[in-house]
Amino acid sequence: MSEAVASRYAAALADAALDEGNAERVRGDLAAFVDAFEESPELRNVLETPSVAPELKHKVVDELTKRMNLAPEVRNFVFLLLDHNRTEMLREIQRAFHGALNARLGIADAEVVSARELSGEERRELTEALERRTGKRIEARFSQDASLLGGAVVRVGSVVYDGSVREQLTRLREQLESE
Repeated sequence: MSEAVASRYAAALADAALDEGNAERVRGDLAAFVDAFEESPELRNVLETPSVAPELKHKVVDELTKRMNLAPEVRNFVFLLLDHNRTEMLREIQRAFHGALNARLGIADAEVVSARELSGEERRELTEALERRTGKRIEARFSQDASLLGGAVVRVGSVVYDGSVREQLTRLREQLESE
């Protein structure tokens, strides 16, 4: 259930950020606030303790967001979370917000696992090929897995493109076995 709740909050913030025309600022500012929240036991204690008055929590958040120069949408959003006792979901909401905002902006996340480290040029070419294939802007994360032997495995959403040597050998073996 918490995933559904986080998605609803994230969708509302994504809509507000797009309406105000500063989606990328809100993305960065929310991340900065969540990091500050997680790194400060004192802040978490004040914001999550039921005996602390809501007015004091709002005052602390207001002062902190001013000092951090965060977008008003982030301040108001944190107020909303405080009012509904959802601060424990901040990181989960932030992840859901990233996905919701990307979906609205036509951006797809891609996970690329290759047998070896890809050069900057190879990464750029692969990202461009994925953008042509999907029709979306791609934000790719790259990692390595030597067990692939060669090639790469790319996941964009629920679609997997497996161009690894390991997969090619598996297909070849299945083809030979069926003959």
